[in-house]
Amino acid sequence: MEAALRALAGEHRTRSEAVRYALLRTYRETLIEQARQDAERLAADQDDQAEMLAIQRFMGVAE
Repeated sequence: MEAALRALAGEHRTRSEAVRYALLRTYRETLIEQARQDAERLAADQDDQAEMLAIQRFMGVAE
């Protein structure tokens, strides 16, 4: 852990900035993974697919 912090601090000037960077990056990766899982779940949901198609038709962007 200390070696990782030193390496990141070398890139980001201070230990605080390194920790801030690591936290934000981890949080971003968590959000991206959650979005990926949500997209997979929604893609497999036939009712949701039908509702999205109905909305697209209503908006005139699908036939």
